[in-house]
Amino acid sequence: MAARPYWKGQIRLALVSIPVEIYSATKSGATIAFNQIHEPSGKRIKYEKVVPGIGPVDLDEIVKGFEYAKGEYVLLDEEEIEGVKLESKKTLELTQFVDAQDIDMIYFEKPYYVVPADDLAEEAFIVLREALRRSRKVGLGQLAMRGREYVVSIKACGRGIVMETLRYADEVNKAASYFREIGDADPDDELLDLATTLIDKKTGKFDATDFRDRYVDALKELIERKKKGKTLNIESEEGGADPRGSNVVDLMAALKSSLGGSGSGKTVAKKAPAKATAKAPAKKAAAKAAGKTTARKRA
Repeated sequence: MAARPYWKGQIRLALVSIPVEIYSATKSGATIAFNQIHEPSGKRIKYEKVVPGIGPVDLDEIVKGFEYAKGEYVLLDEEEIEGVKLESKKTLELTQFVDAQDIDMIYFEKPYYVVPADDLAEEAFIVLREALRRSRKVGLGQLAMRGREYVVSIKACGRGIVMETLRYADEVNKAASYFREIGDADPDDELLDLATTLIDKKTGKFDATDFRDRYVDALKELIERKKKGKTLNIESEEGGADPRGSNVVDLMAALKSSLGGSGSGKTVAKKAPAKATAKAPAKKAAAKAAGKTTARKRA
């Protein structure tokens, strides 16, 4: 395996210890980062450490501080901070097992792949993996890595195991403070049936490759064109028009339209009344005038 393990140690379940290695399951290479450039010279802009009223300062004069009140700081040096860092443990002890649905998805933070460290560990690793899969449980424990302690979960994933770091309770904002203003009335039964049918119609298996970051793709294309000295014409697809259109669409009609209009028997949108034109009356007046002129000639 080409990648270097993020952590090496053992998973302990009661008296059983399984040597494992974990690797980061995600990467940030898909994102595009920009630097600030001084356009006239084409050189990258650097930042100086500056103290208001004093100016630039040397790096060896800088310490870390915690602001406990407005403009008031507790100063800490690197040795003091290092002194309270936790020593990375080499053991992840599984202390609890829970149903996967018992953990709200908002607590999951970052995933890692867990693999057996060697051939001797493989048998015990497979036993743990299949026990997790059969019981449909998630194992929980705490692990110290790189100076801090994490709550972690492990679950079966294909031939391996996935470990995910979890956020602590005080790192998650309480949902109630955001949702309390939302009404608790029951939805209309017919609307609910239509929405459920639409969900069923669009239900399928998740495949991450079905989705692409179109913004990143467009940036890459723009960068390649600029490298070749080309420009990219950017025009609005809607030509500045309101993408919502001028028609008024009610929820029932919109849901039925989304399902293909089956069984609706109703107009999907209230169409705007046709604009009265001045041409029709003008034509009638002209015809009338022409008729009078012909009558006069005959007379």
